[in-house]
Amino acid sequence: MECVQVRLAVDQIDELIHALRGRGYEVLGPTIRDGAIVLDEIEGSPDLPAGQTDEQEAGRYCLKPRADGALFGYNVGPQSWKKYLHPAQVKLFEAEQKEGVFRILNQAPITCGIQVATAESSVSPRLLPQAARHGSAFLGVRACELAAIRIQDRVLLQGPFTDPIYEARRDRVFIVAVQCTQAAATCFCASMGTGPQVPAAEVDLTLTEVVNDGDHWFLAEAGSERGRELLAGLEYRPSTEAERHTAAAAVADAGRQQTRRMDTAGIRDLLYRNFEHPRWDQVAERCLTCANCTMVCPTCFCTTVEDVCDVTGDHAERWRLWDSCFTMDFSHIHGGSVRTSDKARYRQWMTHKLASWIDQFGTSGCVGCGRCITWCPAGIDIVEELQAIRGDGNHGEADA
Repeated sequence: MECVQVRLAVDQIDELIHALRGRGYEVLGPTIRDGAIVLDEIEGSPDLPAGQTDEQEAGRYCLKPRADGALFGYNVGPQSWKKYLHPAQVKLFEAEQKEGVFRILNQAPITCGIQVATAESSVSPRLLPQAARHGSAFLGVRACELAAIRIQDRVLLQGPFTDPIYEARRDRVFIVAVQCTQAAATCFCASMGTGPQVPAAEVDLTLTEVVNDGDHWFLAEAGSERGRELLAGLEYRPSTEAERHTAAAAVADAGRQQTRRMDTAGIRDLLYRNFEHPRWDQVAERCLTCANCTMVCPTCFCTTVEDVCDVTGDHAERWRLWDSCFTMDFSHIHGGSVRTSDKARYRQWMTHKLASWIDQFGTSGCVGCGRCITWCPAGIDIVEELQAIRGDGNHGEADA
């Protein structure tokens, strides 16, 4: 497909959002709520976090104003697109017992962009028709988040078993990526090979925001036929070589700004060799096993199933809920949990994310977004922990 790169004015982002909504998509993107940039339905550019940026460090996140009015001048927030593709709560089915007859009332959750999804769900009736026709348009997907979606595709779609909930939602997504032109202190995607450059061919549309000496515009590149068709409905002018160079330089600068780097050389064998490294005890003294890191991680996929019923015992529901390897119940089998200590649970998470994930799925489970560092209340840094283990050599093979 011929590459199309055009220049859009800032106010045309509003036109783009309205064009997506006009095609039946529920547009989901960044907005400000409760002192953070989160993902939610947006109706136009006024919903975007214009003129806001974020400061992030280990255990620290805060918003602050920026003077240039950038619409996407922030880094990743606490929520990832996982909340829509692999939602935290899904009602699998409900059942009732009436006059001695037991009936399954509904199954097959397929709607897109909603936390609770069943054939008869709590989804707003206003949203259901457009979600059923087209699904959701993700506006503002960063390179590391796109890499996380690829990883979840591998886990939930491309293995021996397919998750039908994820598959139905994934098939209905229009992706508008936004390239990073700045990095947070917790970002390390460049060292993971997952950013900051967006592979344009993997998304429908890629936007690069340029704010330079009062000149504010976007470079837009279509990566699919759907993206080309969307651009065709907007009044644009072809980009110049100088504009493309300016946009590319801004993205490259975001990579150079990153101060954290994870050394991935031999990482799988390194962690397997160091099953009894003393660093695991040291980090366990700080870890609260609160599961924040797994909740904000864009690739963690563990779930549990919970059955609930009403006080009469005549109505029951089965729910799938996010779970975490940091909870005691997660590894509970007959006789109790097999990972009772904080040390064992942190080691399981980090070793799976960076080592055994490679055995299972062929890639690392980490994309370098830095969320687990920012949102850890104890300020535990996965990059720092790996460096500490790497620095001391071999401390014992793992038995399993």
